Formats: sequence, C-alpha cells, structure tokens
Amino acid sequence: MKKPIGVIIAVAVALIIVSAGKDLIIKASVEKGVEMVTGLKLAIGGFRAGLLNSLVDIRNLKLHNPAGFKDPLMADVPRIYIAYDLPAYLRGVTHLKDVRLDLKEFIVVRNEKGVLNLDSLKVVQAEKEGQKPGAAAKPREFRIDSLELKIGKVIYKDYSRGSQPLVKEFNLNINEKFSNLTDPYSVVSVVVVRALMNTSIANLANFDIGGLSGTVSGTLATAQEVTGQAVAAAQQTVKTVTDTADAVKDLFKNPFGSKK
Repeated sequence: MKKPIGVIIAVAVALIIVSAGKDLIIKASVEKGVEMVTGLKLAIGGFRAGLLNSLVDIRNLKLHNPAGFKDPLMADVPRIYIAYDLPAYLRGVTHLKDVRLDLKEFIVVRNEKGVLNLDSLKVVQAEKEGQKPGAAAKPREFRIDSLELKIGKVIYKDYSRGSQPLVKEFNLNINEKFSNLTDPYSVVSVVVVRALMNTSIANLANFDIGGLSGTVSGTLATAQEVTGQAVAAAQQTVKTVTDTADAVKDLFKNPFGSKK
C-alpha cells in the first residue's frame, strides 16, 4: 500500500514543480510583454496558470505612470484572463484564443509641467511621429481571436491649473468584445480610444483621439456589446483555472479520494 501512495505523492510533487516553473516563465513573459508594448512599468499582484490546460488568470495588475507624476497609476486592472495556444507559442507564434481584460480605473493625468501621461505610451508616440509602434524590433507573429474589454471608470486629473488639480470622473461601465487583433499595440490603442471616446477628456487634455482611433478603425468596427449570458460563461471559464490548479493540492489531502 505504501508504494502506490508514494507514487501518487511523487507525481503530485512533480506536477507542482512543473506548474510553478510554468507560472514563472509565463508571468515573466507577460510582464516583459506589457512593459515592451506600453513602455511603462507594471506590478502583478497574483498569477496562476492552469496545470493541465493553457489558461492564465492574472490578478491586480497595476500599470504605473512614468516618473514626474504624483499619481502612481495609469491603470488599475483587477483581473485578466487569457486562453493561449501553447503549441503555437513554442513555434514562435503568440496566438491568444481568448483575452478578457477587466479595467477598473483608467487615469489620465496632466502634471504640473503640463506633461500628459498618455504621451508616454509607445502607441501615442508612434502615432505622433507617423510610425508603426515596435517597427524597429523583429516582429513575432501575433493574433488575438477574441478580446473582451470591460472599463469601469475613467478619471482625468490636471495639476497644471494650480495647487488643486481639476478632477473629472466618468463612469463608463463598458463591456465589449473585439475580434481578430493582429498587433499587440492595437490592444493598448483600443483601450485608450474606448476609455476616452465617450468622455470630454480628449478635449480637456487636448489629446488627439482621432489619430489613434484611425490606427485601429478596423478593430473598433468589430465591437459587440457583451450580454449577461456571455459574462456568466466567462466567469465559469475563468473558474476553471483555479479549479485545475487546486486539484493537485487535493492529492496531498486525499490521495485515494474522499471517504464515504
């Protein structure tokens, strides 16, 4: 009886080690990828990759403003869910089957010197220069089949007007789905455009949203509002990531299953 128990425990330990290594690799890839595409630093509060599937659940991602801004964050993202194609990734292709981005707050800030935090984004810099972002780097084939974007609140703060900043808040509660994105920079562009297009922030900040929206007009045309039924399905799929990873832990508690 001891041998089967030992085998089960050994397999469980091996799976946990593999899972931990997989998590570290994917987490590092996500961090490097986001920093490369945005040009900004970020912090990830929690991260979990499915053990037996290609699902990633990211919690509490914070995208930081560059130096020179009182407000530390540009974006507060409580959760990101990703279903990726592992065989494609090993072939050098980034194929994300499904991405669900829950953006709680997007903060646009003009500092005391009149500098806008949006101008630090690579997509904005490239659009102003009439260039394609990331053109100097060797491109890696990239595709997102489906991007579900939720945006809760957008905040504008202007510190250039005096000691007390002008503050405007807009509750958007956007929940939309976009299809067939073939450029990682287009994800950033879509987020910025959708965050600003139904507010007065572009006018207040003197930010040219038209130029940026023109670069992703094809993607914006695919937008579909997500229904309650689709949201429930998304929540169930995300739950799979947690259930899969937790299953290994149960092997230590009940190696032969629950007693009846």
